[in-house]
Amino acid sequence: MSTRKILHLDLDAFFCACEELKDPSLAGKAFAVGGQAGRRGVIASCSYAARQKGVHSAMPTGQALKLCPELIMISGHHGNYGAQSEKVMKIIAHLTPLVEQVSIDEAFMDISDLPQDWRRSPGICNKGWILKLTCHVPWVARPINW
Repeated sequence: MSTRKILHLDLDAFFCACEELKDPSLAGKAFAVGGQAGRRGVIASCSYAARQKGVHSAMPTGQALKLCPELIMISGHHGNYGAQSEKVMKIIAHLTPLVEQVSIDEAFMDISDLPQDWRRSPGICNKGWILKLTCHVPWVARPINW
């Protein structure tokens, strides 16, 4: 029995990455996608600048705003997230048909049968384990050996 090479793909800060594509002025700013503080909202995704201030996913919005008063809150554009996710999954499908998407921003990808130089495929730039696609949505690949 041969060992399979499976990558877990996690589109890091995916909702925020989509928002930056839509509004490039958000780049480098502390912002989050989530619900309103007065309505028991929570942070669904936050930018790296917000993370540096202690904000994280699943945090109550009120708490996030106390940690980071300058935090820009965005309600979200879920239709856009779905469209961006489809773009990413199509790029991944060009590498291997053995992809199992488990959520809007996660998938498992079997790379066992790919040639050793698959990281040089069009649309992919490899920097360690951080891979970026040409659609500019950041994602992280984590190796899983089964």
